[in-house]
Amino acid sequence: MTEGLPWGLPVILYLFLAGVGAGALTAAASIFLRGGSEARGMHVEIARYGAFIAPLPVIIGCGLLVFELGSFEAGNWFRWLNLYATINLSPMSIGTWLLTFFIMLSVVYAYTFIRNAPGISTEQRYSLRILLSWVIVPFGIAVAVYTGVLLGAMPSRPFWNSPILAMLFMISSISTGVAAILMARALFPGKQESEDAEQYHHSGYLFTASDVMLIGFELVVIFLFLMFAHLTVGDVKEAVSVILPGGSLASMFFIWVVLVGLVAPAIVELYYVLPKLLYHRAFAIPRGVEIVVPAAILVGGFMLRYVVVVAGQITGPVGI
Repeated sequence: MTEGLPWGLPVILYLFLAGVGAGALTAAASIFLRGGSEARGMHVEIARYGAFIAPLPVIIGCGLLVFELGSFEAGNWFRWLNLYATINLSPMSIGTWLLTFFIMLSVVYAYTFIRNAPGISTEQRYSLRILLSWVIVPFGIAVAVYTGVLLGAMPSRPFWNSPILAMLFMISSISTGVAAILMARALFPGKQESEDAEQYHHSGYLFTASDVMLIGFELVVIFLFLMFAHLTVGDVKEAVSVILPGGSLASMFFIWVVLVGLVAPAIVELYYVLPKLLYHRAFAIPRGVEIVVPAAILVGGFMLRYVVVVAGQITGPVGI
């Protein structure tokens, strides 16, 4: 469906990958800070997964965006450097510097989680990790919000021109980042996690319960996004109709984004979370479920960007 559209899969993948990376790093820094000044054990182990996951998707996503700008055409290999040549308050200029600093911070943060990393003592590594964690949380949220602001800054595209889109992308980014961490720890359990099953399941409960809340928030924000459009007359209301029943993207939106990416994972996670939450029973989730449910959330996160990017292009532009 992206054939013939100015913005195709490279931009969609950029929005998705940047969101996953920002969400994973924000979640990693948050869980590390949650452990307090004496953070150790599973707090550190979970934070390590997020720290190692975060840089790569953001770097790949930015590379895809550079590719979309035509920088790999003959004679234009360094065209992307023009993004740094112009400094102003435009979304592209702000986003360029924001993503650049985010990548640098994420790489350094990941380095602090490498055991026996050369060139830095254990005390220095821990102190640097605390400092970076406080900086990374607002930076990660800013990158997650930016992916929505980049689209919302185009008033000629009524589907994107919503103040709620940035919030929707932010929550989706954190949710997919948490899902990426849950999948990683299920696929590649560390030595400490393999030896301490109780701590492994306890940390899994904290992250799974957090993911359920994020999914709930995302469903609420999607409802607000639709209601905002429905209560707005003119181009915005007409544009959003493409994802409502009868619209050309309705099936894709409700099946892949809402059902597969949000409702189904929330039901499964609640099935394992509620006994622990209500009756204080032991939390234990099968390894297969720990892989399938985050995978569904990641698919839903990608499809959200796909539907939003395509819908914004097939319903516009209009006069500014």
